[in-house]
Amino acid sequence: AIMAWADHDESKACLLVDIDALAALIAPEAEALGLALVRVAFFGGDSDPTLQVMAERPDTRQLTIDDCAELSRRISDQLDALEAEGRDPIPAAYRLEVSSPGIDRPLTRPADFADWAGHEARLSLAEKRDGRQRFQGILQGIDATGVITLTDKQGMDHHLPFAAVETAKLVLTDALIAATVPLSTQGADALEEEGQD
Repeated sequence: AIMAWADHDESKACLLVDIDALAALIAPEAEALGLALVRVAFFGGDSDPTLQVMAERPDTRQLTIDDCAELSRRISDQLDALEAEGRDPIPAAYRLEVSSPGIDRPLTRPADFADWAGHEARLSLAEKRDGRQRFQGILQGIDATGVITLTDKQGMDHHLPFAAVETAKLVLTDALIAATVPLSTQGADALEEEGQD
């Protein structure tokens, strides 16, 4: 299981959070709304422990404000129910953050490397490979065995196993902006009005 650590601000003791278990709890809530779960992360240390959930509509690759609110509500209800049963997966105070992955999105699933082939990406590996831990270039895709091909600026292909990737994200380029569906601004006026009260 992938674990994330954060310090609990009152006791300064380390808080162990099982990210795989959280993702398994959250994925059905997202799917019930027709959303795909992109990433679940826990970070912030002792100052701001945060459960971050990124999701999107598979057809538009975005999340509306209503989608965010409904997914946040469903996740909160699910976690509150577990807490009431004495099975709280996050046994300390934290902040829940639900968002879309954005244009320069993280690449977290094998399908992401196929879907975004032709765009520039930055990858960091858990351990060095060929004397390097960081790679940047144009994604060529991922094969059936889970090997990602990335072509760097010198035209050299790097073949990197998905299992070795620690973090990956798209690089914000003009080509990526042109290929991305414009984000919906539906509901933005209502948020602005609420913020002015």
